[in-house]
Amino acid sequence: MIDWNDAFDNSGYIDGAQHYADRWSERAANARAQMRGELNVSYGQNVRECFDLFQPSEQSSGLVIYIHGGFWHRFDKSYWSQLALGPYAQGWSVAVVGYPLAPEVTVPEITQSIASAVTEAASRVAGPIVLTGHSAGGHLVSRLASSSSPLSASIKKRMQKVVSISGVHDLRPLLMTEMNNTLKLTEQSAEAESPSLDSPHKHLPCCFWVGADERPEFLRQNRLIAESWARQGGSVSSVYEPGTQHFTVVESLQYADGALTMELLS
Repeated sequence: MIDWNDAFDNSGYIDGAQHYADRWSERAANARAQMRGELNVSYGQNVRECFDLFQPSEQSSGLVIYIHGGFWHRFDKSYWSQLALGPYAQGWSVAVVGYPLAPEVTVPEITQSIASAVTEAASRVAGPIVLTGHSAGGHLVSRLASSSSPLSASIKKRMQKVVSISGVHDLRPLLMTEMNNTLKLTEQSAEAESPSLDSPHKHLPCCFWVGADERPEFLRQNRLIAESWARQGGSVSSVYEPGTQHFTVVESLQYADGALTMELLS
C-alpha cells in the first residue's frame, strides 16, 4: 500500500525546508529592484489574477512565462521574481504569473486562469512564447501543452517551447491524499486535468525536467509523461538534474548561463 501523503511530501525530506520561503521572498524582492517592469498587471476579475511583467530596455527576443508551484493552494508570485533574472539578462521579457488558489477555486478553474494570463501577457509582448513552471506550475504548463489545452490557435502558433519542472502530470494519486480536502479533485476532474493521460501537440518541443534527488513520485511523474508523450509522437526530452531536490531545482533560472535558462531559450 502506497502512502500517497508521504509520496508527495517534499518538505519532510529536505533539510531546513522551513527556511526556504523566507529565502525565496528576500531574493525575489532583490530581483524586482534589479529589473525594469510593471507589477500586478491584471488579467481577470479575481484579485490574484495578475502577473509581474519584466521587460528589457532593448527590444525583447520574446516572452517567457513562469508559473509558480505550491500544490495549487500555496504561495503567490511575489516569491519568484528572481527566476526571471536569467531569461531577462538574455534579452527576453518575463511574466511571473499569480493565480487564484484552492480551495477558493478548483484545479480546472486554475487551468483556465493560467490560459487567460498567457493570453494577456502575449498581447503585451511580441515574438515567440516559452512556457515554464515548477511543481503545480509544471503541471499547468504541461496542461497548456496538451491537445485539450484551452489556449487559442493564435497563441499556440507562437509557442516555441515548454519546460515543465518537477511537475505533477497524473493527478489521480492526489485523490488519496489529505491535500485533496483542499484541492477537492474528483475522479473526473483529476483525469481531465492530467496531461499524462492526454496527447501532446506534436510539433511543440517539451522538456520535462526534475531534480535527480527528488522524491521517487516526482521522478515517476516526470518519466510517466515523457514516455507517454514520446510514444504518441511528441517532441519530448527529459532531464534528471544531478544534485538538486524539489526546492533547489529551479535555482538556475536566476542566471543568464544557468542550465534551465539555457534549456528555455535553446
